[in-house]
Amino acid sequence: MLQSENKQAPRFEMWAMAVAVALVAAGVAIVVGGFSYVQAGFVGGALAVVVIAAFGFAGAQRQLGPVADEDDAALVMAADVPAAVAQERPAPVAAPVMAHAPEAVAKPEAVAKPATLTAARGGMADDLKIVKGIGPKLELLCHKLGFYHFDQVANWTAGEVAWVDENLEGFKGRVTRDRWVPQAKAIVEMGPEEFLRQLDAGKEF
Repeated sequence: MLQSENKQAPRFEMWAMAVAVALVAAGVAIVVGGFSYVQAGFVGGALAVVVIAAFGFAGAQRQLGPVADEDDAALVMAADVPAAVAQERPAPVAAPVMAHAPEAVAKPEAVAKPATLTAARGGMADDLKIVKGIGPKLELLCHKLGFYHFDQVANWTAGEVAWVDENLEGFKGRVTRDRWVPQAKAIVEMGPEEFLRQLDAGKEF
């Protein structure tokens, strides 16, 4: 009800203004211009039409103005929606970066039996007792297993050392514990006499 009354009020004012302008124009035309009543009526009617057109144009502008503003507001809100949605979305979680690459784990060397001899080369075995940790019993056990010379012991790999350690009956683990291989290498390189001299001087092999 209030909205319809508000729409009718401008229309009433428009027609009242048009009639007033028409009457004033007709009177002025008759008094000042000496127009007849018919001519004065035409003048007043023309001015009334002008007034009505002016009021109608102004009313149309008032109606169009808010609509344009509302459309602009709707467009602005639509443009803001993606930004708002983007702000609400959680930021992607970056995959953790490893500071250092994992070091390769060395695989233990497979246990393998060393090369053996059926007898000492030239019929003369080395004095294995020069190696610190090998006594007469261990020397005989080494001969039994096929080991007669320093160069045989010096060339054992880790897997071969493990095999000998396991097969020294009653003396398991002595090869590693007494460091047979480093001592045998030193004997091969510098000779038994120099090895013993440095060993007596306190050098560790």
